[in-house]
Amino acid sequence: MHGVAVPKRMSKAEPSWDLYQTFLAVLSENSLAGAARVLGLTRQTVASHIDTLEAAIGYGLFVRSQRGLEPTEAALELRTYAEMLATASAALLRAASAYGAGVKGSVRIGASEVIGVEVLPAILATLRARYPELVIELVLSNSLDDLLRREADIAVRMAEPVHEALVAEHVGSITLGLHAHRRYLDQRGTPSTLNDLRRHDLVGFDRKTPAIKSMFKRISGLERMHFALKADSDLAQLAAIRAGFGIGMCQVPLAARSPELVRVLADELRLDLRTWIVMHQDLRSSPRCRVVFDALVDGLATFTRSALARDHQDKNGRQSR
Repeated sequence: MHGVAVPKRMSKAEPSWDLYQTFLAVLSENSLAGAARVLGLTRQTVASHIDTLEAAIGYGLFVRSQRGLEPTEAALELRTYAEMLATASAALLRAASAYGAGVKGSVRIGASEVIGVEVLPAILATLRARYPELVIELVLSNSLDDLLRREADIAVRMAEPVHEALVAEHVGSITLGLHAHRRYLDQRGTPSTLNDLRRHDLVGFDRKTPAIKSMFKRISGLERMHFALKADSDLAQLAAIRAGFGIGMCQVPLAARSPELVRVLADELRLDLRTWIVMHQDLRSSPRCRVVFDALVDGLATFTRSALARDHQDKNGRQSR
């Protein structure tokens, strides 16, 4: 149960940004000591920042409990505004870093775990070699960064953006299919129908997200399957498939990089994820954002074309057998 804010005498002084930064760190760490470690400050300095901010707003922000410092209702209400300040400050610094001629400065990219780890590094390495003063901030998350609030400058998305303030380039579709290691299939056999999957070790999700629920609507019978390994991390699932744990969903072009991975039930189960590169329209004139946007469009378009070629190859191979 969260504490109730205790009114205090409000200070007339305008709180400085570092007070809100400390406030967010305490919210995240649930302790003064934890926030001090994150910020590189002393515990006493963190405590002083919180006292000063409480005096400025006129209410207490935290109460002590057995679990550490619990936010009051006032703190919870302020959190969204403090996060907006943090986002705006980071965006301001990225824009300031690019001041002057040429392509330089920081660009923040949001992408899913698998795309960020398996696909983007090669694209970004080539980009950095061409523009050595460019700095990339890569945010790996399966949730969508809010481009409208500048939490990222550019994002790779598997959902079509609809807001008119966003610029989007469709780069194709990435096909998902069931895959397993050859070693696993040699030991357990290859399923010939979806019902055969009941006799196999399946790798899948732990919680049903809206995207997964939508997937179930398109794939009859999959919702009745039981997973032998559950993980909400797509990278963890991919690692398990590669290790020979069992059968799971994998991007077709990624599987194509590993000859030991075999696609199964290709005719019965496939998902096509339409993919976009997106940024805020206000950044179109930014040289640093423009070159990154174009590089991602070219790189992801090549990646999706390889997925399409692999899919056609698989189909032709099945038809010839």
